[in-house]
Amino acid sequence: MKGRNGKLSYVEEVIERYGRCVELVPMDPHFHNITVGLYEKDGVLTVWTYSRKPGVEDRIEKIRDQLCKLGGLVPVEGSRNQLRFPCGQLHSRPLKFLMPQAVEKDPDFAHPTGEMVIKDTRSPLTLKLTPHHSENRWVYQVSALGKARNAPFRLRAIVVGFRKYGEMEQVGNFGVCFSCGNRHEPLARLLFPYSRNISAVENMLESSAQRGQLTTGTAGFSPL
Repeated sequence: MKGRNGKLSYVEEVIERYGRCVELVPMDPHFHNITVGLYEKDGVLTVWTYSRKPGVEDRIEKIRDQLCKLGGLVPVEGSRNQLRFPCGQLHSRPLKFLMPQAVEKDPDFAHPTGEMVIKDTRSPLTLKLTPHHSENRWVYQVSALGKARNAPFRLRAIVVGFRKYGEMEQVGNFGVCFSCGNRHEPLARLLFPYSRNISAVENMLESSAQRGQLTTGTAGFSPL
């Protein structure tokens, strides 16, 4: 709200400068449990906190760099806290999974390299995600290694997970692609484990949202 002099409040100034808050992590376990937000304006993402604890600028820059490493984003030149998607589009939904990983996991955490293969949680299958270029876009094909009576059902469910959490488009029976059509391997790796168990992820997201509401104030951030 505006102050008595009619000027914007500090919170309003931040929102005007950096845009809407797309994701909020209530507590950073690696830096004094501060609250960290991710804002978006005109395709530029900004990592921001209202905390002014000594060393906070360095911590914010490290979070920005983790977002780039884990999500395949690129830093904005000349900034310590801004980044964007190299394709020029905004992939909002994956940020809800990317931001907590960048803040809460060990600062040296990295995704596995090599083939994208994970164990299914609801069958004996091993799941595989394979990118290939088709009709001017990159398609990620979901397949399974092993045998299970419900294999086709599991593959369809995982495609639904990618559509839901990655805002991806279905291609054929078991393929998905990002709306921009570009190759986003880090995002695909990020989303793959979540896509295999929608009900568990929904419970996780609901719990996280409730935790955020309980630990943040009116401005959406913890005390300095």
